[in-house]
Amino acid sequence: MSVPNLTAPRLNPRRLGALNPRRLGALGRSELTLLRRNRTALSMALLMPAAMVFLLRSTLADADEQSAAALGRATLSGGTGLVLLLVVYMNLVSAYVARREELVLKRLRTGEAGDLEILAGTALPAAVVALGQIGVLVLAGAAALDAPMPDNPLLLIVAVLAAIVLLAGLAALTSSFTRSVESAGITTVPLLLVSLLGSGLFVPMDSLPRTLASVCELLPLSGVMTLVRGAWDGAPAGDLTGAALVTVAWTVNTVFAVHRWFRWEPRR
Repeated sequence: MSVPNLTAPRLNPRRLGALNPRRLGALGRSELTLLRRNRTALSMALLMPAAMVFLLRSTLADADEQSAAALGRATLSGGTGLVLLLVVYMNLVSAYVARREELVLKRLRTGEAGDLEILAGTALPAAVVALGQIGVLVLAGAAALDAPMPDNPLLLIVAVLAAIVLLAGLAALTSSFTRSVESAGITTVPLLLVSLLGSGLFVPMDSLPRTLASVCELLPLSGVMTLVRGAWDGAPAGDLTGAALVTVAWTVNTVFAVHRWFRWEPRR
């Protein structure tokens, strides 16, 4: 993995104006058309989250004897994290790299669309698919997994929206270090594994040694997952506040890093 060229074109502050709904919608529709034509990406977005949720449910059932309601809550919160990682993060890394290498980003930047509109328009279909998947997951979980509906649905919505913004930024940042669409399967692995193992998706945070758990609480997706679990199980206000601060801190730093290193032109 090579270090990005520090002289690469950055986000232009003068092009970061307010989002224009008309241009944003047009960019989103064109990206959705490309997503429908890419069967691999589409199947990843639609099928893989459901398959991973099924595996997660089996793993939790074998590892710990708990009530059906508790198992359902754990499955739904972990499944929400998986949908966000697979549909938003992994798909968007490939999308940003593909549009960059095909000179789509460069051409869009010569038009009326601002930098933020281009990045947000590319991310819009993945965000919509993820929201739909999570909605279906929550409703199906209540029906099939004997899981209750979230006690605090507003907290779940806020957590998911915050995660989409954060993961879209992390996807843009990861694309800066990714040479091709094929290598995106490699550059996305570190964040994927760290989040799966350290943010409470597969391994409960309270089962880790205290020192390790304290470190894992600072991982990019840990704050989001604390908020997601809090939507079902509840959590002390202090824990929710800390989780929100971690998420905001990661988002702010990610925006700065994208501004510094995002590449608009193909890597040579």
